[in-house]
Amino acid sequence: MNKIFAITGVINYAAVVFLNAFTDLGHKIIIQNTIFKVYDGDIQIVLTAIVNALVLFPFILIFSPSGFLADKFPKNKIMQHSALFAVVITLGITYAYYQGWFYTAFFMTFLLALQSAIYGPAKYGYIKELVGVKYITAGNGVVQATTTVAILSGIIFYTVLFEGMFDNSLTTKEDILKVIAPLGWLLVVSSLIEWFLTFKLPDKMQYASQQHFRPEQYIKGAYLRKNLKIMTRKKEIYEAIIALSLFWSISQVVLAIFGEYAKSALGITNTVFVQGVMALAGIGIVVGSIMAANFSKYFINTGLVAIGSFTITVIVFCIPFISSLSVMAFMFIIFGIAAGLFIVPLNAHIQFLAPRVHLGTIIAGSNFIQNIFMFGFLVLTTLFAFFGMNSVFLFYLMGLVGLYLSVMVFKRYGVMTFWAIMELISKTRHIYNYVGLENIPQTKGVLLLGNHVSWMDWIIIQLPMKRRINFLMDKEIYSWRFFHPLFKIGEAIPVSQKASKDAFKEAFNRLQKGNIVALYPEGAISKDGQLGEFYRGYELIAQNYDGVIVPYFIEGVFGSMFSKYKPKRVKNFLRRRKINVYFGEAISKDTKAEKLRHIILNLKEKNEIK
Repeated sequence: MNKIFAITGVINYAAVVFLNAFTDLGHKIIIQNTIFKVYDGDIQIVLTAIVNALVLFPFILIFSPSGFLADKFPKNKIMQHSALFAVVITLGITYAYYQGWFYTAFFMTFLLALQSAIYGPAKYGYIKELVGVKYITAGNGVVQATTTVAILSGIIFYTVLFEGMFDNSLTTKEDILKVIAPLGWLLVVSSLIEWFLTFKLPDKMQYASQQHFRPEQYIKGAYLRKNLKIMTRKKEIYEAIIALSLFWSISQVVLAIFGEYAKSALGITNTVFVQGVMALAGIGIVVGSIMAANFSKYFINTGLVAIGSFTITVIVFCIPFISSLSVMAFMFIIFGIAAGLFIVPLNAHIQFLAPRVHLGTIIAGSNFIQNIFMFGFLVLTTLFAFFGMNSVFLFYLMGLVGLYLSVMVFKRYGVMTFWAIMELISKTRHIYNYVGLENIPQTKGVLLLGNHVSWMDWIIIQLPMKRRINFLMDKEIYSWRFFHPLFKIGEAIPVSQKASKDAFKEAFNRLQKGNIVALYPEGAISKDGQLGEFYRGYELIAQNYDGVIVPYFIEGVFGSMFSKYKPKRVKNFLRRRKINVYFGEAISKDTKAEKLRHIILNLKEKNEIK
């Protein structure tokens, strides 16, 4: 992940993203804390929900114009002009604070959100242009972590200052605003610094949309229909957007009702504690975003999505049963980690699948759908609160939504989820280093042949590859009662001495389709760690397919708890074992067993010398 910061413009871009979120959040926190001090119960939930709705509504209102701007003009210039707009708005907000105009400041939240809505598609679309496809997940991880740190910093910073300036003698919202008015200048200064830094962002636009914006078409809804059609053209993009929309809806409702829950159920009246607990989710998101980037080192790891969703659902169901503030704080950190695992791969996946010419429109469309969902959920929250439904009921309701979301993403990313779990487990014991992955063709059929030293080999060679490997495996193991369904989903090929021809025929069919097929020429796990005799079984696979053999050698796992050899001197259990996997250059399909063995031996020796 460190390599991404060496790219020109990334550090300035991260600073701009930080300041934009920090400023927007600062004003929102000031308004929410004022509401918290003045109102209780249902009115508090309703007003908090309205504040959040004012933040969301602009993203719905200007979906088409913001997408058009991001596709038509350089994204760094859009961020530049939006930052200037923020300077003007924060000056107006500061004036409203000094005058004690609560409702003016309250509704200026809409204007601040409006500049973010214009800014959003350019900000996220700029990731792909700035860092390229290779670092797209890491780029999203940086943006998500930076945004979250900004939110976390904003919550703590402005809440601590708010509490420090607040006096219990203040009873009206107007008086509170006048006392905390100097905080407005901090919003202005942040906006000015952000505006200055946008001038240092490089122009990365390769080509712009040739379309022209016609206001009458926008008013009639023609752009909306057209852009929604573009966005839904790829089902996988649309499903990812819906998943993100449900997640953010759950999060919005949880944040909107937690203040009232903390006050009524936990007896907390200090905003530092309330906002601080919620801010801990931000720390979690930073950790989760970094984890998502690390687990997506070789490809966008969408398997993390279902893990994140399931964890979020469990936590939302658990919150009403927690009476300890420290336990609640811990749960919000875990919520944040799960959120990072969920958000980062999905955003990267959308950007990766979106055609460059429509990238701004699709990101704007994603914002549009997400904010429609969040706005709708907040309206429902307001109605439920108005009719007397308490926060506990709303937590359970959000848990049910989370359950639906978990089922939805598991259906789409089920196989990837299995491998993500395997990676999470295996990385607790191992550190992996892969050399020569570029030798594996991305489209042709590939026959992977290498040494066999542990029960973990099949996991080890699959982890860095997005393409699923079809393993040939012993039929008796394939038929194990509890594991058979998993082997079947994983498209393993059962092989036995009596039916080896059928297995090799099926392997050929898979290779013809451009799949990766793997088997172990040694036929069994090595008992001494040395490369044993190679059997010629793989030579029986027909060779009239478009593909190659890729040899590999696994080093470092022999002697572990997963190998057949157990050393007398056991290594420190807490120390992770380093595993090296070397992939050689592609070789001809007709390579014989003895020559293949010699190539793999040389592969081992060559890398050991290095």
